[in-house]
Amino acid sequence: MEANSIKLHGTPSIVTASSTSRRHRSSILSLHYRNTRFSPFSLTVTRCSTTKSNETGQDSRLEPSSKKGLVLDLGTDSWDSEEIGSPVVKRFLSDNEERWYMWYHGTSSSKQNHVSDSVGLAVSNNGIHWERGKGRVESTDDVGLVMGSCEDWWAFDKANVRPGEVVIMSSSKVRADSSVYWMYYTGYTTETVEFQSHLGNPERFHLCNEKGSVFRSLPGLAISQDGRHWARIEGEHHSGALFDVGSEKDWDFLYIASPHVVFHESGDLRMYYHSFDAKTGEFCIGMARSREGIKWVKFGKILGGRKSEKDGLGYFDEMGVRYPCVTRNKRDGSYVMAYEGVDRNGKVSIGLAVSEDGIKDWKRVQDEEAVLVVGEGGAWDEEGVGCPYLVEMDGDSDHQWRLYYRGVGNGGRTGIGLAVSEGSEVIKFTKQTGISL
Repeated sequence: MEANSIKLHGTPSIVTASSTSRRHRSSILSLHYRNTRFSPFSLTVTRCSTTKSNETGQDSRLEPSSKKGLVLDLGTDSWDSEEIGSPVVKRFLSDNEERWYMWYHGTSSSKQNHVSDSVGLAVSNNGIHWERGKGRVESTDDVGLVMGSCEDWWAFDKANVRPGEVVIMSSSKVRADSSVYWMYYTGYTTETVEFQSHLGNPERFHLCNEKGSVFRSLPGLAISQDGRHWARIEGEHHSGALFDVGSEKDWDFLYIASPHVVFHESGDLRMYYHSFDAKTGEFCIGMARSREGIKWVKFGKILGGRKSEKDGLGYFDEMGVRYPCVTRNKRDGSYVMAYEGVDRNGKVSIGLAVSEDGIKDWKRVQDEEAVLVVGEGGAWDEEGVGCPYLVEMDGDSDHQWRLYYRGVGNGGRTGIGLAVSEGSEVIKFTKQTGISL
């Protein structure tokens, strides 16, 4: 791994989708930042190499009748043939075209049964039918695996990486075409931490090696000029992470996962993330704040589980909330959070909460029910739906929201699905039907 130090100055700002819809032709590996001004820090960038990819179609192992809502299945003989999830979806509009990008994590166990999460990219012209790749990308037109775990032994992300959010950043002092993608992601080490919970595995599969033990994770940052070639930004933590877990008395002492960053205004970026509070025995969502997106100050816990006073099964998020996706409603400026709720039996579904300022007074849009639940009758997502990602669709007459999510089926088989709101109200979502794969 080769490292370079670059100095970036100024205050970052969001670039609108229309200004970034063109395909970037320059490679992040060349690091053309001589005239770019971002933040008042000296950053260490670690280069990540890639190789050629091949395209592949959807897997056909599921019956068509059980695929309701499924838009991305497991790959075939590819880097994502074992497991997929953590969708991060962006829609870019221009005068000539509509372009969709989806970053997601994938796993393949083909290399001597070694299991490791990597980040890949799929593209689409409608957000429903996706073009994907079998291997690593090479050019700015390729799709496939775009970032793997770090090779440095001391790194916080040497075992697995999963995307949390991709923010389009630039400086107010440079042209829009000098913008870059900032990916906030979860990095996992092989170090494990113990916790007490009757739920067993809190992060599924290889992210937990046994009951009551989970691999430690921390938030990281990587940047790119084309969404395909990524360079890690070394954070303040000695492992390269942006920040560390809390002290032993804090709610986020065990691990930090699923960082989702929202640009509120100049000098105010907000990161939402989740952890498991060992004292209360529930998953919780917290927040950190930053002026420039690199140095972060924790704000504290903002949302947790809730106990039902009634007899019966209890709330769908009784044992907590995790995997937050927060976006700002373009119509009224409020904040909408989609999250994965965990019930008392460990089953997951998707809930929504709203807040006027994105910090306090989060109110669930449904009192007792989730806005998206598991499928029925042998559906591909009959065991769980989670890892939500919201996309607000533009349009005065047909204003609606899209909800992308990870679905879990029989035997732990995963896929990525799509549900659409009933009008502009984010109260209930319906899984898409008639999607031809």
